[in-house]
Amino acid sequence: MAGRRRGWFRSSGDDQWIEQARTSLVSAFLDMDQRQSAAEAAVLASDQISPERAMARRWETLRAQCYAAATAYLTLTEEMDAAKEAGTSVADGRRRADGVARQLHEAARGVDQFYLGNQEHLEHAVAMLATVPQLVRQVQAEAVAARERADQSPYARYPSVRAGAAAVDEVMITLAAAGNDDQSVSASTKREQANRLQAATRQLDQALAAAPTRAHAAQTALTSVSTRLSAVRTRSEGLAAAFSALLREFNAASSADLANNERESERATAAAEEALGRARAAAANDDPETALDLTTAARGHIGEAEEYVDAVTKRLALLREVRADPQEKSKAVRFRLRDAQMLAVSRGLVADWGSVLDAQVERIDRIAETLTGRHPDYLAYVTELDTVTDFIAGVVDRMRKQAGQQRD
Repeated sequence: MAGRRRGWFRSSGDDQWIEQARTSLVSAFLDMDQRQSAAEAAVLASDQISPERAMARRWETLRAQCYAAATAYLTLTEEMDAAKEAGTSVADGRRRADGVARQLHEAARGVDQFYLGNQEHLEHAVAMLATVPQLVRQVQAEAVAARERADQSPYARYPSVRAGAAAVDEVMITLAAAGNDDQSVSASTKREQANRLQAATRQLDQALAAAPTRAHAAQTALTSVSTRLSAVRTRSEGLAAAFSALLREFNAASSADLANNERESERATAAAEEALGRARAAAANDDPETALDLTTAARGHIGEAEEYVDAVTKRLALLREVRADPQEKSKAVRFRLRDAQMLAVSRGLVADWGSVLDAQVERIDRIAETLTGRHPDYLAYVTELDTVTDFIAGVVDRMRKQAGQQRD
């Protein structure tokens, strides 16, 4: 037998078993390796697409288990190869082969459990990762086409078109810097930038589509604002007379807060006129979008002027109404109070809120007693009664919530 290669376990009867064990181990290793590779690729895709899911951290334990099983397999097979070459045996070979086989099967089973437990997400991540390069190329092509349309458009100098084109340029530069094949930039970042470019391109297209209507819209707005400005001028002409009536007919305190309204109304009207003039000039210069912005500003100034005028005329009307029948206001508040008291009774909340509501009766009486003298302070009278009304409304709201909580 000298010089002849001997079997691994020094027994020719074991040769068949050894070959079977080796075949079984190779099959188990390849099966585990295939499952591990598929799962690891999906985990990497998840980290690219949805890093917030932290799948790599959850996968790490199983990954280590697979590497440990693979190391055990390689170690044993190397010993087998060396023993076969030297014609020697492998110490405790049967038990070790069975143990490595179990280790490989357990690792494969752990991979399956992990994958199946996250299958929907992992498969979605793989599919999404595969679409990112195509998505990037597609949105880049769409953006280039939109920029060409903008450059060739007769409305290229409109502010909305210029702003849209600038936004597209900015995101295109950012996306180009990321690089479609740059592995250092995550797929989620590339997809985010691609979505941003797609949104910017859509906004540019919308600006181009809307541009032809801007001139008509500007002319309509100019006409509308001109009419409204004329109306506020007419209304402003009665402001001085209304304020004079307030001073003559009522307590000076009733109009003290309105003393500057005429001047402020004139200031707001002048600002509206200035903005409207600039809007007309912009429209005449074929810049309807600037004209629209300026008419919007003019509307704001007109609204401000209207508020100053209305504050005086409405105050005069209110005080005359209260003076004609002072008790009408207090009657309305007392009616609200009675409703609140009835609610307290019906909800069984008299112990909680009865005294609070009863106190409002005396409060209303005290307010009514302030209407004395030649020029009673009707504004203070109305203001204080409105305060009582708001207080009662707050109590009613709390009672309803309290009753609801008791039912629950």
